[in-house]
Amino acid sequence: MSTMTTQIIDGKEIAKNIREKCRLMVEELRNQQSHITPGFAVVQVGNREDSNVYIRHKLKAAEEIGIQARLVHLDSSTTERQLIQQIEQLNNDPSVHGIIVQLPLDSVETIDASLITNTISPDKDIDGLSDLNAGLLSHGHLDKCFVPCTPNGCLELIRSTGTQIEGAAAVVIGRSKIVGTPMFELLKHNNATVTICHSKTKNIQDIVKTADIVVACLGKPKFIKGSWIKEKSVVIDCGITPVQDENGKTRLLGDVDFESCKGTASWITPVPGGVGPMTVALLMRNTITAAQRYLNSYAPSQWKSMTYLPLTLESPVPSDLDIAKKQTPKDIKQLATEIHLHNNELELYGTKKAKIKLNVLERLKDAPNGKYVVVSGITPTPFGEGKSTTAIGLCQALGAHLKKNVIGCLRQPSQGPTFGIKGGAAGGGYSQVIPMEEFNLHLTGDIHAITAANNLLAAQIDARMFHENTQTDQALYNRLVATVNGKRTFSAIQQRRLNKLNINKTDPEALTEDEIRNFVRLNIDPTTITWQRVVDTNDRFLRKITIGQGATEKNFTRETNFDITVASEIMAVLALTTSLGDLRERLGRMVVASSREGVPITADDLGVTGALAVLMRDAMKPTLMQTLEGTPILVHAGPFANIAHGNSSILADQIGLKLVGSDGYIVTEAGFGFDIGCEKFMDIKCRYSGLVPNCVVLVATMRALKVHGGGPKVEAGTPLPAEYSQENLPLLERGAQNLIKQIENARYFGVPVVVAINRFKSDTQAEIDLVKRLSIENGAFDAVMADHWAKGGSGATELASAVEQACLQTTDFKFLYELKLPIEEKIRIIARKIYGADDIKLSEMAEKRISLFTKQGFGDLPICMAKTHLSLSHDPSLKGCPKNFTLPIRDIRASIGAGFLYPLVGEMSTIPGLPTRPCFYDIDIDPVTEEIYGLF
Repeated sequence: MSTMTTQIIDGKEIAKNIREKCRLMVEELRNQQSHITPGFAVVQVGNREDSNVYIRHKLKAAEEIGIQARLVHLDSSTTERQLIQQIEQLNNDPSVHGIIVQLPLDSVETIDASLITNTISPDKDIDGLSDLNAGLLSHGHLDKCFVPCTPNGCLELIRSTGTQIEGAAAVVIGRSKIVGTPMFELLKHNNATVTICHSKTKNIQDIVKTADIVVACLGKPKFIKGSWIKEKSVVIDCGITPVQDENGKTRLLGDVDFESCKGTASWITPVPGGVGPMTVALLMRNTITAAQRYLNSYAPSQWKSMTYLPLTLESPVPSDLDIAKKQTPKDIKQLATEIHLHNNELELYGTKKAKIKLNVLERLKDAPNGKYVVVSGITPTPFGEGKSTTAIGLCQALGAHLKKNVIGCLRQPSQGPTFGIKGGAAGGGYSQVIPMEEFNLHLTGDIHAITAANNLLAAQIDARMFHENTQTDQALYNRLVATVNGKRTFSAIQQRRLNKLNINKTDPEALTEDEIRNFVRLNIDPTTITWQRVVDTNDRFLRKITIGQGATEKNFTRETNFDITVASEIMAVLALTTSLGDLRERLGRMVVASSREGVPITADDLGVTGALAVLMRDAMKPTLMQTLEGTPILVHAGPFANIAHGNSSILADQIGLKLVGSDGYIVTEAGFGFDIGCEKFMDIKCRYSGLVPNCVVLVATMRALKVHGGGPKVEAGTPLPAEYSQENLPLLERGAQNLIKQIENARYFGVPVVVAINRFKSDTQAEIDLVKRLSIENGAFDAVMADHWAKGGSGATELASAVEQACLQTTDFKFLYELKLPIEEKIRIIARKIYGADDIKLSEMAEKRISLFTKQGFGDLPICMAKTHLSLSHDPSLKGCPKNFTLPIRDIRASIGAGFLYPLVGEMSTIPGLPTRPCFYDIDIDPVTEEIYGLF
């Protein structure tokens, strides 16, 4: 008979030590990432008392450690589908890092427990029960899976004895998915020689007798006798079966006959107090691990899993569409994962594009911003300077070649130019957004949503005038504030109108006749209506139309017109908004006309604001796409660059800046030349966003500079004049005055400027040297050649390096003017400083508008100049850097919802016409393969 002393393994004390370590880990994690608290949810179906006990232990341990624990208690009548829906909801909750389904399920319905555990997202399966986690464990990928807590606790208990596991003979008795099988795998991966026994095993006593380590997890009380145990073995008892004794008291018994094993085993666990506490402690540790993995996957940091798409460069460079078709984009879910987007922050639109939900901003609200780069250019010419192409090439260079986190933020192209004269707007050559067909066509329907919202408001304007002209005050009131189910109430938007009128009443029956009249009568003056219907097509015959000619309209006709959709103020509002609440307020403030008494009439007055916001709900979310080399692009908004500010959305920039992290980059583009698009970027967009750019990239080409130097006129279909394909330094130097002026304009805002010379094969070294010298002599931080059109990102690495260095410089950002200045003075500052004008000249109409807007309280808004983009002056024929001119202001209009006034310099067409030979002559689709041809 053995006389050795058997030592008791104190699971409670070991678990206590693990919980204390967990508490310190949570503190450290919170110190590093204050917005993250590790958390798990326990899903319980029914009300089993033993489950209640286990859950209380888990919740108590979590509270002591500082882990957020949530109990989701479901009734025993819960169906399998309802349980799956609940788990999927938790899968998509970023505050929940771990999910535990308490087993067994106490349900009157038939529920497949295996299906349920496999519904849990693998990165939240802290119990380690899913098939994927089991497979990872089986293959030894312990760093990628969650080890089930009970077997992991058993391993910790074995280690606590000092027993060498490597080379030891181990026997696991029981093969359950929860304990036995993973215990076998754990011991195997720790280099023990393991045998697993079960109910069909023969001569089980003889097998157990050979074991240095015994783990019992069979669920049969006192099944293993002391006579089976090898001397000095370590015995871990996972059994916990409630049994009533002769006195009627319930005791918990293990699988091992504890008394008979004492004196033979060197170490043994008690029941209770052995494995049980370890299970809970290891569950806490798994939760912290899940939170840390979540941070590695979703926090703004280096995108370690980022993959890039290789380019196969061809010479000569094929058409844009041919290049795009030869590249297979990454699945958009993969790209989203690579840039640390969570599943619940994504709405898929097929496999190549997705919307990003705005809840990502809440998750990342405490994350630092990346570097902010804006791409602009010299005054545009018929050659095109390639701002979009440069922005995309720069993104590819920073990401695929310099391995920086980078996101490009681009405007969504309008269908008008796509089918009109310009063609696609997805970049060009080997610097494109793909799939370029989807980018250039409907994308995710944002422009259609704007069209619907805009035209709903336009319809309500005319309908309201019609009804006011054909009904009495009381009839109008009875219809506007109708009795429904015997109850009459004001809607929320009607209550806002009452507040605006200083009618402080909530009971519709309490209004006086005068109050009713003021409430129902907007008295819109038709001659003051500024709100037009829109369509996303170049249609010159909609520039002037007559509406209301149907017999049912009772001769309430008026002249009006259509604009192109991107000219709608709603598009400008979308680009400048910062949240759904802000969007709704801006929509409500949009002024569409004046009353006959001169009072501004808003969308709120017309009762349509809420409906507009509903139509714009999905359009609020930027669209995620990718470049030819697999770097991420956010496509969002596309306001007209003449009468609006011509920039992509603040929301896309905000999301991008958070996702890239402090060492990453956002590259956005400002429409037209710096004097139009980028001045508005600085003075309007940056005012409303609060963001400050780190660098301006100013794009120029030798050919475009020669146009500004007085080169021959370029016409479609005629041979290219020799001046543009041969070296001509005097012509180039004269044209460089436009570039120099635009550098000066950027420096007004205190931001470093990098000149990007978009390369053409005819550029000579002498021309390159001249432009570089003139740029740097006149204040540019650097000037570099870029060949991204022909070479993709590899052709823009020098530009990317220059941008990196420029972003390290200290900026002294400042706005061009103070908002409190008079309207006229703000216009004058822009004209003199940015355009180089001697002064401005206000028309009589412009002076009246200034007086009106100042009186109406709109004088403190920023200025959005509506001017030709083809010259620094108001005259498109004046190239280079015009001098000695006065800028004429013929009218001033207001976009109150967007938040700016726009002076009109000359005539502005807000709906282009189709040319003689539109782009659509070349656009077609293969009816079999559905491939699109000729788009660009």
